Amino acid sequence: MDSAELKDRVRELRAEGRSPKEIARTLKVAPSVVAPLVRAIAAESADPEREPEVVGCWINVGWSVGLGVDPAHGWTDEAPDADEGGMVSVLVARRHGWDKLSVAGFLADVYCTGVKNYMGPEVHDERELRRFREYFFGEYKGYQEVPIELARHLVLGSTDYARTLGFKSDEEFEAPAALLGAWEGPSAITFGRKGRPYYVPGPHDDPGQIVRVLRRTLSYDDFDYVTDQSPA
Repeated sequence: MDSAELKDRVRELRAEGRSPKEIARTLKVAPSVVAPLVRAIAAESADPEREPEVVGCWINVGWSVGLGVDPAHGWTDEAPDADEGGMVSVLVARRHGWDKLSVAGFLADVYCTGVKNYMGPEVHDERELRRFREYFFGEYKGYQEVPIELARHLVLGSTDYARTLGFKSDEEFEAPAALLGAWEGPSAITFGRKGRPYYVPGPHDDPGQIVRVLRRTLSYDDFDYVTDQSPA
């Protein structure tokens, strides 16, 4: 299989919702061979002249708690006084053929570490998307539809912010991120809790490692964190 044929096969398998690792196993090639092809295909999708139609974009209510948001954009939070803050979930769907949708989801720690988890792109029909959306936001008080621009500034902006603190996203993040569209930055959102890095351990984190990264990047007085539910 020559390079053009390999890229076409990778494109077909991505369209089916396969992850880069699954594609590598299916094609019996190394993940290092697949990764640059996935990035190239994602970059093509991010070309504004080729971007598929945005069918919908949703975010949990309470997304703005603790953040600074440039009012010039007119972005609103339907529950700005929600008691939840810091962890923001975003779901985006674009047209994928005439009866299918390409869907990607993101969980971002907007106070500190950036994107913690993501899924997709996965291919769904509209009924599957509705079911998945209810599941995706099931732990929040609700969700609201928002402009794709807000999703881009939150997800990709929080990734940029986390990078300044010493945290990096992995290579596979680029494929779902492509559904958000081209990113130039800087974000119109001020990240951190009221402008300060604030780390709250998640269930799959290594808190000690994350705090060590923060201490290498910042002085002890420049960030806050929680251990055993007590601020430190």
